[in-house]
Amino acid sequence: MIGTDTISRVIGQDVYDESGEKIGSAGEVYLDDETGQPEWVTVRTGLFGTKESFVPIRNADLTDDGVRVPVSKTQVKDAPKIDTDGHLSPDEEQELYRYYGMGTGTQTSGFETAETQTAGFETAGTETRGTVGRDTSGPTTDDAMTRSEERLNVGTRSEEIGRARLRKYVVTENVTESVPVSREEVRVEREPITDANVGKAMDGPAISEEEHEVTLRAERVVVEKEAVPVERVRLDKTTVTDEEQVSENLRKEEIEVDGDTTRDRRI
Repeated sequence: MIGTDTISRVIGQDVYDESGEKIGSAGEVYLDDETGQPEWVTVRTGLFGTKESFVPIRNADLTDDGVRVPVSKTQVKDAPKIDTDGHLSPDEEQELYRYYGMGTGTQTSGFETAETQTAGFETAGTETRGTVGRDTSGPTTDDAMTRSEERLNVGTRSEEIGRARLRKYVVTENVTESVPVSREEVRVEREPITDANVGKAMDGPAISEEEHEVTLRAERVVVEKEAVPVERVRLDKTTVTDEEQVSENLRKEEIEVDGDTTRDRRI
């Protein structure tokens, strides 16, 4: 159970849902106007904690890791969007009670943050303090008012967007080449009998049967294949930097001076 004496230990702590899943970080604690007990905490969620949702802490537990609330992360994500302006109106209060199924509260005057609560209460070892007005910077402040505004913090993170790979596979293509091929053919040559060859012509019987043969040769095309390396292929990475526009609505506080004064009414 979280009481007024442990509020300072809640602010800024990690907030976990009923199953132990982290929701965000605790922002402001809102106190019951009538009992002065912690009833709601704003939880900063989203990128850079730019969104805030109201979460009940009536039955929350303060652990070594942070704050565990009795609702789910999905419930907090879809909770009613209510401005964290330092005070909950009765209508806003009832809307939150209905959404979380908690029934109604103990009063109808609304809630204020622990920093703007004016109904006095005493924490362990601390005397009762009070401040004038609601939008003060804290329960121990003097007569000054703190003006705050949201700043846009933009960063980048590395994430996987895809993968590239090399894959080798085999295709077949037809290659045609012209190859010169030679062959031998028979040609019959006849020559008359002359004084130069009469001796060879008369060598042998006058009349006889005889055979003479010549071996013919021809070229045949021979095809063989061999695998040879032709190139090396690898993957490499290069970084390309682009510009992206980021747009976000930022809130800031303005301070007005009410009353009889000649000074500038807005600071």
